[in-house]
Amino acid sequence: MSNNHQNLNIILTGFMGSGKSTVGMLVAKRLEMDFVDTDTVIEQLYGPIPEIFEKEGEESFREYEREISRQLAPKTDLVIATGGKLLLDPINIEALSQNGRIFCLSAPIDEIIERLLKEDRSKRPLLDSNDFEERIKEIYNHRQDAYATFEQVDTDGQSPSEIAIEITNRLLPEE
Repeated sequence: MSNNHQNLNIILTGFMGSGKSTVGMLVAKRLEMDFVDTDTVIEQLYGPIPEIFEKEGEESFREYEREISRQLAPKTDLVIATGGKLLLDPINIEALSQNGRIFCLSAPIDEIIERLLKEDRSKRPLLDSNDFEERIKEIYNHRQDAYATFEQVDTDGQSPSEIAIEITNRLLPEE
């Protein structure tokens, strides 16, 4: 299976709860590539994300994202799951797209809300709000145009493994 993707990185973006980390791990496994989650790297280097937001502010967190993007840009054979806002920063797009193909996992807002309601929200500082659903819709609507500029992968009604298969199939050269 290897070499079909020409050693490029595969970069996953999309809204919170779109499945970037889960799908990314499956794609990496299928293609025998290494998996990197930018949020995990930031936590390993700088501590828990909610603490970064609380103590240093969102701008510090965004600077860490830029730093990680710069470090990952020259590497190859990686599947990179990015934080939901990382690729809304042109600096990060430029860094990561030099050496990778970007896929945006998309899902309808109701599906996203349902997925996020099932998980631990304390890990998502941007959702620290009294009206959780309104806050999600607000962020979602705000980001939609930016996400639309990337190659779309519709995750609605698909399992993570079906999505991973779709992405790996898109990487294969046309017969």
